[in-house]
Amino acid sequence: MSSMDEDEFQVLVEQAWDALPEDYKSHVDNVEVVVEAWPDDRTLHLAHVRHSRQLLGFYHGVPLTERTLGYNMVPPDRINIYREPILLICHSDEEVRATVQHVLRHEIAHHFGISDARLHEIGAY
Repeated sequence: MSSMDEDEFQVLVEQAWDALPEDYKSHVDNVEVVVEAWPDDRTLHLAHVRHSRQLLGFYHGVPLTERTLGYNMVPPDRINIYREPILLICHSDEEVRATVQHVLRHEIAHHFGISDARLHEIGAY
């Protein structure tokens, strides 16, 4: 288990965002990235996950592929990155960094409409 305070973890998330290719970032629309300690019960239910330590991130929103002309004046979609589950599975700061990058990219893929099944097919897991 890695130990890292909230501020250090937040910096890693910001660095992961900054490291994304500009082509991807320029197409991310109406999304905020939020760090939380743990997922809430509703999110666990939506993710079909029983234990909070099993969920590292979650995309709450309407993927770009499902947005219609009526999609306007709505609050931002949200990508949650869950600090404590990530810290539990990582043994070093470098492993935390790599996991944060992977989780952020995974959740952004959902924003672009890519399903978990498709991510498995293309070897993104």
